[in-house]
Amino acid sequence: MSLIKQLWIAIVLAMTLAFGGSLIVSVLSARHYLEQQLQVKNIDNATSLALSLTQLDKDPVTVELQVAAQFDAGHYRFIRITSPQGRTMIEKVYQGELEGAPLWFARLIPIHAEPGRALIQDGWKQFGTLTLASHDQYAYKSLWEGTLELLAWFVLGSLAAGAIGTLAIRIITRPLTNVVEQAHAIAERRFLTVAEPRTPEMRAVTRAMNDMVGRLKTMFAEEASRLEGLRQRVNHDPVTGLATRDYFLSHFSDILSSEQYGSVGSLVVVRLAPLDEINTKLGHQQTDEMLRQLGKTLYDTGNDRPGQRAGRIKGGEFAVICPTQESAQAAAQDIHAALQLAWLPKWGALYPDLFHLAAVPYRRQQTPGQVLTQVDQALAQAQAKGPNSWHAFEDTGHRINVPAEQWRTLLSEAVEGGQLSLVFFPVVGGAKGTTNTLHQEGVIRLSVKSGEPLLSAGDFMPMAAKLNLTAPIDLSVVRLAIDHLQRSVGDVAVNLSAETIADFNFRNQLLILLQEFPVLCKRLLFEVPEYGVFRQFEAFRDLARSLKALGCRVGIEYFGQRFAESDKLASLGLDYIKVHPSYVRGLAQNPGNQEMLRGLNNMAHALGIVVIALGVESMDDLSLLAELGFDGATGPGVTG
Repeated sequence: MSLIKQLWIAIVLAMTLAFGGSLIVSVLSARHYLEQQLQVKNIDNATSLALSLTQLDKDPVTVELQVAAQFDAGHYRFIRITSPQGRTMIEKVYQGELEGAPLWFARLIPIHAEPGRALIQDGWKQFGTLTLASHDQYAYKSLWEGTLELLAWFVLGSLAAGAIGTLAIRIITRPLTNVVEQAHAIAERRFLTVAEPRTPEMRAVTRAMNDMVGRLKTMFAEEASRLEGLRQRVNHDPVTGLATRDYFLSHFSDILSSEQYGSVGSLVVVRLAPLDEINTKLGHQQTDEMLRQLGKTLYDTGNDRPGQRAGRIKGGEFAVICPTQESAQAAAQDIHAALQLAWLPKWGALYPDLFHLAAVPYRRQQTPGQVLTQVDQALAQAQAKGPNSWHAFEDTGHRINVPAEQWRTLLSEAVEGGQLSLVFFPVVGGAKGTTNTLHQEGVIRLSVKSGEPLLSAGDFMPMAAKLNLTAPIDLSVVRLAIDHLQRSVGDVAVNLSAETIADFNFRNQLLILLQEFPVLCKRLLFEVPEYGVFRQFEAFRDLARSLKALGCRVGIEYFGQRFAESDKLASLGLDYIKVHPSYVRGLAQNPGNQEMLRGLNNMAHALGIVVIALGVESMDDLSLLAELGFDGATGPGVTG
């Protein structure tokens, strides 16, 4: 029972006791006063009437008329004259009913007033004895009205005391409400701190809760920092800070096999002059500095370009994956211009023939080896063009033949005309041989023309983002998922675009849509790519809270590229994360990634977060993943 309810009960009990005692005392005092007044009135009226009758002739008719006139003029219960022998000579009695007060009230609180008595003289002889009693209904009426007035004042006083007490309790317990909300947030895996109140008792409780949250955040921050350091040591070159060969090729394999990005893209390779010659001419320290600056320049070319990553694949050979660049020539020009602007002016003067650059296109389902073979040919042609030159191959045969100006019409008609659909891939849990389906992941498809292959999200969502059409597409995806849930069993996960989560109108429309299906919300999961989460962190946190309030589950997809910010997970209340495939591919041969992922699983499980591996290539990997702490897995080896 809430404090407010308990307060009202206490006020009602206290006011009832106070009213009951006061009412009894007041009513009894008023009754005693009225009894005294009635008795005095009876004596005075009896004396006055007896004196009047003494002065009259004692004719029976005259006496009766005088008594009747007095009875009719006054308010009497009775007037009686008895002879000295006790015989009733004249008697007038009121025959009506009690008015002005309920009969039960009169019976509960009776008024007893002694009748007035006086002697009537006839000369020197006693004529008789006069006895009269004034009517007490006016006393009952006065007592009843006073009781009602007292009751009304007590009710008003109780309501006023309750209202003031409620306001006071709310002000006093506001810090307690904050602590309760903090406790609920912790239960939802959101670790928040609240302001400390002035009340000493409340301050102690709040400080204890805040200290606990602070220690948890510190623990998660330290673990996130440790994992980030381990990730850097295992997957990044110590000199340039770029991805190592294995990590780079794992990421490249994921891009070539997954549907996160478009079906075509470009790979750019920068080959330096022999490092031993550069080292001899520049010295070890300058050579390392040159490599660090080269790594920074190549890394910066991927700013604001999702998926673009640079790596060091050999001693003096560096590569950049450009999944958003369909034209290899445009990718080569872009990176070559960056090198000429930020890197070559300083180092080209010291070593004129410093590098050659090549770019080749790739398409989905190729292998990294096939693409790198083309790179070797392009590098040979770049070298033939002279120092610090570049060469690019072009392959337009696999591009999507939709002019840029037609994309808006195509995507708008697809949303309205039903050209969007979902295909489903299972996410399984457990080791090999004991797998069970955790949920189905719904992946979007777009039909451009009848008879042509369906386009995956990576083929058209980048263009939708440029045209600001991701919100209606994502809303259509949610509708398709709801339709599927109505026709099937199990849970379904859908992806939201990074550009969509900050769209306020989309969020309102999404919540209105979900409120129509409260039962299905418990079977619906929403996930956002990691780069989108941290780019729009506040918007994602608000969206996650709104979705979880409806019963939906929320997760992050392609997790693991930004371990340094993993401590922020403590404020999100996530239900699950899906780890990036680049850490999962070849995991059995990578002890460093195994240690890192085991630590990630431990940290996530401490927050109550389910961890799922992406890009699993074989069912044989499930046992190792389960040993490392993964709760589920998905990928080509699972879906077949």
